[in-house]
Amino acid sequence: MPRASVDVGTATATVATLVEAVRDHGSVAVLDATERFDGVRPASLRVPAAVLTASLESADPRVVAALRESITRARLGHAAQVPTGSRTDIAPGGVVEQRWVPVSRVGLYVPGGLALYPSSVVMNVVPAQVAGVAGIAVTSPAQKTNDGWPDPNVLAACALLGVDEVYAAGGAQGVALLAYGAVDTDGTVIEPVDVITGPGNVYVTAAKRLVRGLVAIDSEAGPTEIAVIADASASPAHVAADLISQAEHDPLAAAVLITTSEWLADAVDAEIARRVPGTRHADRVTVALSGEQSGVVLVSSVDDAVAVSDAYAAEHLEIQTVDAAAVAARVRHAGAVFVGPWSPVSLGDYCAGSNHVLPTSGIARFTAGLNVLTFLKSMQVITYDETALKAVSEDVLVLSAAENLPAHGEAVSARFEQRFSA
Repeated sequence: MPRASVDVGTATATVATLVEAVRDHGSVAVLDATERFDGVRPASLRVPAAVLTASLESADPRVVAALRESITRARLGHAAQVPTGSRTDIAPGGVVEQRWVPVSRVGLYVPGGLALYPSSVVMNVVPAQVAGVAGIAVTSPAQKTNDGWPDPNVLAACALLGVDEVYAAGGAQGVALLAYGAVDTDGTVIEPVDVITGPGNVYVTAAKRLVRGLVAIDSEAGPTEIAVIADASASPAHVAADLISQAEHDPLAAAVLITTSEWLADAVDAEIARRVPGTRHADRVTVALSGEQSGVVLVSSVDDAVAVSDAYAAEHLEIQTVDAAAVAARVRHAGAVFVGPWSPVSLGDYCAGSNHVLPTSGIARFTAGLNVLTFLKSMQVITYDETALKAVSEDVLVLSAAENLPAHGEAVSARFEQRFSA
């Protein structure tokens, strides 16, 4: 299956000037870009604390309750990811410890284009908080309908999570702001971050590519994807609804059914035709489902279905087969796997306790979704006493000589030279 055509290279050339402008001119460049692209110029980049509080107080109580549940479940799921340190006695008197240390400061990008994503606040902030990150900044596009501040539900989610450093900056300029920092309109310094995470459009992805190396990033996100492995036991209504649910994200979204059943393939097509006209974003869904990136792959066995799925390496993979858990256990490449008829992808988008920031475009072959480890560094701590160093000193000398780096060996032998006073 081909992927949707997204040219990050061209987008990178397009946004390079903007990213450089933010680097050189700070908040003025960010505000100029915000006015140009979002049609509004907020009074400052940082959202005032009073606006955050008011957003939470005025939010729909049902939305607040749902966000609280999402946060609770996400904390449970991400707490299980926290690694423990270790101590290894390499030799008598020689110890290597593995410590996990959180990065100091992170910037979390929350999209605000075709849809608004308070759930992405949860998915970005919770693993950073569980990892123990001290400095957390969130940035999200300014909204003309909210006096130039980000979406009210996004702000309410930030307030619920105790994040008070929130900026009205979207697109490439938002990413550049996080990477380079700036001075806000009131003279407040916006410090640069160490890691930038969060999904976004092709221009956000391009900006992340440009600042990678100056900061760490989670991944270069492309259009969302769902693949479903299904056999004749699957419900056509369930499969069709799940394919449609991801197609409503973006006209470039991919929806792929991998099935052993020609009957199911035809039934899902019929169900999609019945459901799409009644969905709110029917035009967007229709474009996505009729694009070259979406379709049905008919295979002769579940073994072949797994092989196709692993080759495709979908962002989201559902397993709707007989003995779905056993099939899921064989999958090697997917951002997240949803097992059985009662585990739709939309559950993972909000309240499964997993994370919905996942690798797209086939990079699930070598990249994991956003998790606690994204915000942690493994640090090795080496402690040798005199006896332990002496026991291995000859090996260090031999290897340093073999690499023509004699001073390396001398840094060890110098510790054992006989010294006499005059």
